[in-house]
Amino acid sequence: MQELFIKICGITNLEDAKFAVKCGAHALGFNFYEKSPRFIKPEEAADIIQRLPEHVSKIGVFVKADQRYIHDVISAAKLSAVQLHGTEGPDDLIDYEVSAIKVFRVMNDFDVEVMRNYVVDAFLLDTHHDTLYGGTGQTFNWNIAVKAKDYGRIILSGGLTPDNVEAAVRFVHPYGVDVCSGTEKHPGKKDHTKIVDFIARAKSVQLSYNEDAQEDNE
Repeated sequence: MQELFIKICGITNLEDAKFAVKCGAHALGFNFYEKSPRFIKPEEAADIIQRLPEHVSKIGVFVKADQRYIHDVISAAKLSAVQLHGTEGPDDLIDYEVSAIKVFRVMNDFDVEVMRNYVVDAFLLDTHHDTLYGGTGQTFNWNIAVKAKDYGRIILSGGLTPDNVEAAVRFVHPYGVDVCSGTEKHPGKKDHTKIVDFIARAKSVQLSYNEDAQEDNE
């Protein structure tokens, strides 16, 4: 049995970060995309991150960012991983000193074959939106996520809430789940009751994984 990986994204303050960790989140996401309502400055993220337990993964979210900028933020904020929303090809993801998560924004005609040549720690599948990169509050066709598991670990995102996360996990059997707007009072501020409910319901689903098969696909 492998425990479901749970990431709470859109963290902007220490109170929410510590609460999510206390509730059992494995990872926290910090958004460094300046156009996002959940944007946090690298120095502010660094101040939060240094107060968090070592075992919690601190993931930087970047949208079409310059690689030099990403490396600078990794160093300044002491990130554990980067989550990349952009046009990165397979060769653009091999030079990071931390774990790399490649994001694909999914529409109904999304072809999972595009994932074949990427060597990353995980893929994050989110709902496509013309102007938003994450935090859409909208789900996508989970059948696509099931097919995508042939190419590596899948972190399911896009419109997840305490009300639908159990159904999502049972349907997809993902490596992990990622939530942002589904646990908020408003962009950048978490609703602690929703965090409790989301994590409890996500963890309530008992899953088993064939790790050997998964490694063969990576």
